[in-house]
Amino acid sequence: MAFRDHLGRARTITEPTSCIHEIFSASKKYNHELLLFENIPEAPNHRLALNIMTRKRLAGVLGVAAADLVDLLGKALENSSQPLIVEAEHAPVMQAGQETVDLRELPIPWHYPEDRGRYMSASIVIAEYDGQRNVSFHRQFLRDENHVVARLVPRHLRTMLDAARAAGETIPIAIVNAPDPVVLLAAAMSFDQPVDELAIAAFLHQEVYGKPLEVVTLENGVIAPADSEYAMAGYITLEDDDEGPYVDITGTLDGVRQEPVFAITSVHHRLEPIFHGLIPAESEHRCLMGLPRAPSIKRAVSKVVNCVDVYLTDGGCGWLSAVVSIRPRTDDDGRAAITAALEGHRSMKQVIIVDDDIDISDPIRVEWAMMTRWKPDKDTVILTRQKGSSLDPSRDEDGLTSKVGFDATIPVGADRSDFTTVLR
Repeated sequence: MAFRDHLGRARTITEPTSCIHEIFSASKKYNHELLLFENIPEAPNHRLALNIMTRKRLAGVLGVAAADLVDLLGKALENSSQPLIVEAEHAPVMQAGQETVDLRELPIPWHYPEDRGRYMSASIVIAEYDGQRNVSFHRQFLRDENHVVARLVPRHLRTMLDAARAAGETIPIAIVNAPDPVVLLAAAMSFDQPVDELAIAAFLHQEVYGKPLEVVTLENGVIAPADSEYAMAGYITLEDDDEGPYVDITGTLDGVRQEPVFAITSVHHRLEPIFHGLIPAESEHRCLMGLPRAPSIKRAVSKVVNCVDVYLTDGGCGWLSAVVSIRPRTDDDGRAAITAALEGHRSMKQVIIVDDDIDISDPIRVEWAMMTRWKPDKDTVILTRQKGSSLDPSRDEDGLTSKVGFDATIPVGADRSDFTTVLR
């Protein structure tokens, strides 16, 4: 499948809309519904879409129930497959491209005035070095016509880069924009050990669509999903440059750092391509941050109690807070679930445990469960001196914080009719 195949319900915007701040304004106007912009003055013959990667919309385009998304991703944590390499003439992403690389002619948006400039926030990086492949998200500031500066956090790609630079070597990469959503989900997943996320994407593609994920080899030898809207070949240079400020997932401004410079040597794209222009700190960003973490939380909680579903909340930025539904058998199961959930996602600061009759994606229903089933003096767990998230500005200087869990489940053995609402 292709990114564009999932845009059938998008509202189409035909009036001229600049990718400098106006895309963001239009998305706010339409309450961040699924949008397709067809007239971008900075990038003639290019289009832009956003707001596809939300939990509800993603479930719809993948043809699964929202509650089944977590189990689908959990299955992918333990399985992989190999993509199918196709020739360039059979790869839609190779249908067109730029004769001379000029990233400024692409519809790369500048959403927030506070940002340093135009950013690719939804483009994934596929890197291959020393027999390893990594596929991951890294925001990329458009520095000039053929360079971006990317924020690399201390994970797999940063480790690869440190090794390459120690040897005085560069890393060949592909920057891919708007592949199928299953590729984006795989790229957003985190693992304790180095994993080829493209193999995870291939498994998800086979599982969801019943056919292999097709990839094409770019000029530098790196493979990229063949039905992506854009695929850019390049390499990570030995140079660093200023990156930031940038409005991050919490909606707060991330500062300026020295980060690696990526050089782009070729740009390929489909005919009439559609750029994925994700807005940082909005629903797509929160979904891509939070949804791939939910399987780890569910797996941890399932070791101590029957876990039904996990939802990382919008108010918690898709990262710092979650609601977990369980089927408790003892009165201690709620507290056990709290501890397990916080272990399952170490960056999380708050977790609320509810019964499986509560819609965990509805904050009103969750608060209702809190107010009718939670006893503050008995059903609250507070942990001190815990590892905090770098995204949490309230953490201590040593990176530690406190965490809280709320058990809002019905007491085991109680008359459930006293705790069940007739309101719908």
